[in-house]
Parts: sequence; C-alpha cells; structure tokens
Amino acid sequence: MAPPSDSASEAELVPVAEADPQDPPIKLTYLFTTFPKSTETFLQREVLAMQARGLELRVYSLFGGGGDFHGIPVRKFSMWRLLELFWIIPHVAITRWDVFGILWHGLWTRRAPSWLNFWENMLGAGFAGVFQHELRNDPPDLIHAAWGGAPATAAWILHRLDGHRFSAAAHAYDIYEHGGDWWLDEKLTEARFIHTSTGMGRDSLIARGHDAAKVRLIRRGLETFPEFKRLRADRSALRLVCIARLVAKKGLDHQLRIYAALRDAGVPFAARIIGEGPERARVERLRAELGLDDQVTLTGHLGQPEVWAQLAWADCLLHTGVVAPSGDRDGLPNVIPEAMAAGVVVLTSPHAATTEAITHEETGFVCRETEPEAWVTAFQRVREDDVLTERLRENARAWTEANFDAHTNAAVLHGCFREAVSQP
Repeated sequence: MAPPSDSASEAELVPVAEADPQDPPIKLTYLFTTFPKSTETFLQREVLAMQARGLELRVYSLFGGGGDFHGIPVRKFSMWRLLELFWIIPHVAITRWDVFGILWHGLWTRRAPSWLNFWENMLGAGFAGVFQHELRNDPPDLIHAAWGGAPATAAWILHRLDGHRFSAAAHAYDIYEHGGDWWLDEKLTEARFIHTSTGMGRDSLIARGHDAAKVRLIRRGLETFPEFKRLRADRSALRLVCIARLVAKKGLDHQLRIYAALRDAGVPFAARIIGEGPERARVERLRAELGLDDQVTLTGHLGQPEVWAQLAWADCLLHTGVVAPSGDRDGLPNVIPEAMAAGVVVLTSPHAATTEAITHEETGFVCRETEPEAWVTAFQRVREDDVLTERLRENARAWTEANFDAHTNAAVLHGCFREAVSQP
C-alpha cells in the first residue's frame, strides 16, 4: 500500500477577493528564462490569465524564446548586450558596493552547485546590470520572476539596486537540483511572496527557513476542462500513455521494465511514450533489449492538441518519476491533472508531489517504480473492474475541478500580486 496523498497544504489555496474595477491596473514585469517554451504550457496559461485580468504586462525572456505571444511582445535578451558589462561592472563596484559586495563575497566563499547553475545566475546578474536604467526610467509596480534561477537573480539585483518590489516562483528544479539554486535563499528572503505549486515545494521552502506566510501554494490549472470521455467498454487490450521529457527524473528505465512485466503476464497492450530529451537513445536501446519495439512507440515531442488526442485514446497514464542523481525531481507534472480531468486513470510512483493528486485506490494508483508486479496488478484491475475504474475516474475529475481550475487559481495569484504592490 502506497502512502496516502498529503492534502494538508490544500488549505493554503484560499480565494482572494476580486480586485476593485476602479483600482488602476498593475504594471507587472515578468522575467522568464525562455518564453514561450513548448514544454512549459503552464507558464503560458499563467501569462494569459494575467493578461485577461487586465494587468499591464512587460515580458522579458533572458535566454530563448521571444517574439509575439497572443499580442504580448516578448523581449528576448540579446547576449551581445552582455558586452556592456565591461563598463557596468566597474561602475557598480565603485558606486554600489552594498550590492556588488554581496555578489563578490558569495563568488569567493562558496561554489555553485553546478556550472549550469553558475551561468544561469550570471545571466540573471548580467540582465539586471544591462536593464537597470530602463526599469529605473519606467518602473513597474512589481517584478515577478517565473523561475528561481536566472529570473529571480535578475529581480533580486534590480530590487537591491533600485528598490523594485519583486516576487518569485520556486519550482522543483530550483529547490532540488544539486541541492537547490546557488543564491535561492538570499533571493527568496527579500521577495514579497514566493509562489510554489505543490505542498512538497512549500514544505521544503519553509524547512529552509522561509516565512510560511510568504510561501503561497497556488496550483496551476486548466483554462477549460476537457470532455470527460466514456469508459472504454472493451479494455482487453490496454492503451497506455506516458507524456514526459526523456530525462533521468522520469524513471523511464523502470517504466520499460513494467511494460516487459505486463507482456510477460500475458496482458495485451499498446504503449506510447510522448516526449523528447537527452535520454532518448538510452530508452531506445533498453526498449530493444527488452523486446518491446512492437508494443512501445516513441512519438517524440507533440504539440498540445496532439497531446489531448493521445489522452483521448488512452486508458491509463503512467508516471514513473524518481529522484535523479542530481537531486532533481518532479513536482506535480501538469499532465497528471490533465489526464485526470479527461478520464484517464493515472498510475504514479510515490516520489515528489504526484501523491498530492493521486491517492491510492481513490483517484488512481500509487505503485513503487521498482515493483513491476504491483503495476501489473493495477493494470489488470483497470482492465477487468468497471466499477472500480469508473470510481477512480470520477474522483480524479472531481479533484481537478476543485484544485486545478485556472480561473480560480489565477484569481489567487492576481490577489498576491495586488497585495505585494500595496505593501509599503
């Protein structure tokens, strides 16, 4: 029996009163690493929700992306502008040692958790140095960093230089990869509020010493809920799907062994793994070694409409997430509530925050990724027990409607923005 879902943090998702229509719109500067990014639809939904609520948005993408996003210009930071730092850095070092000295001391007293994280923070610092005059001349009401890495570094330094109010999101990658972002605690300590989308993330940030009142659990959400499909009457041959980036934390080697165990148990099935990533070659090799080429298809990356089509096809969604050697892990991948909303039965490993949505035998199944036989048993129950399967699907849909409504959750986030702006 897997551990039950931890629902204690759900109480943190408290609706915030609607803004007074007479209140002036908030001028919000959004900082992203890459925006828009096809694998980060949750951030696209967030921006659209804030646009719909009348915020004046100024969006910067520090590394990739750029262009026009639903009528919102996205300014991509040109790396050539980092050349300006050759005279900006000496000027700041001389005139603002109160800011530069903190960074200089940190550079020489502790190591970054990884070279990637080092350069992410340097990118954020460089952006702040280059754009400080622009934001000083046209100050926003609030700067919001969508990630705890480069965007939060930029927001924190801009706050230190000119007193800009800022808030920041902290995702699982920011908190756990190699023990967490290099400057995470310093940055978040000075943020007006910290946005996290899982109870796991909230608890971890509080354990690191952050003020519980500032750490706001605000889940992502669906703009519209899909049609709740009928239970497929003939499930003698199961249709299985996994939607995930092909990276270590997804535990795809365990998933392939689960498929092999299902085949060896004599259960007919077809499986599709949807996604792309650096683990693809290794996954393909293991698929061949296990003799699964005929039953497991790797589709590569698919756009959101195609993903919904795959969920319409599938009986079950698998998530075999693990804690990667780097410490990285999933929070609650959006595809899990999406599958729950569509009527797809979710089977997940007990790691990370997936059990905040999936309670064993109530909204899905929770099985250890190292125990293929438990997964086979769960699949056989889905295949044979209409009453149980229908109950799981209905409970899962009810959970998403209660916790994963983008309009409700956007109201909470918008209330946090307005509260942060109103603070002295």
